[in-house]
Amino acid sequence: FSEYTVMHVGCVAKIDPEAPLDKVCVLSCGISTGLGATINVAKPRKGSTVAIFGLGAVGLAAAEGARISGASRIIGIDLNPNRFEEAKKFGCTEFINPKDHDKPVQQVLAEMTNGGVDRSVECTGNIHAMIQAFECVHDGWGVAVLVGVPHKDAEFKTHPMNFLNERTLKGTFFGNYKPRTDLPNVVEMYMKKELEV
Repeated sequence: FSEYTVMHVGCVAKIDPEAPLDKVCVLSCGISTGLGATINVAKPRKGSTVAIFGLGAVGLAAAEGARISGASRIIGIDLNPNRFEEAKKFGCTEFINPKDHDKPVQQVLAEMTNGGVDRSVECTGNIHAMIQAFECVHDGWGVAVLVGVPHKDAEFKTHPMNFLNERTLKGTFFGNYKPRTDLPNVVEMYMKKELEV
């Protein structure tokens, strides 16, 4: 709401002057973070299965990234079922509310997908969701990407066999986008109606 803002030159990106600022302003943080976490870091192949943990703004953008990548199944996981309907607009095809199951979510996902999802993106910052996101990916090729920021004292605990079975765990900040050079391209995706915001 300021009339003037002082910014570091590294944080300023020149975008299409026709872009509506009231819409594209959200691309500068959460949307790019979720979108990039999927497209740039998880890199799902066409036809793959992707689990998105947390269906807030960042999670919806991660789901959008999976849709753009051509994932055939995008499973949204959230404790709030009121988010499910909106998430369909961003590509989610199925939903899980952990409260509806007596077993761990990673087990539910493994049963739904014949052994685990190809990719998962965690957008909650909850350490338990982070562990579930890693443990729900398939042995041999599954990749889990952590986006949320956990409590500073949180500890990530899992069985070493999860790594030895060739699961991959990655983290990202800002979806591995470089603001100055990559944000204008994200704005262009929005302008071409390739990106739901």
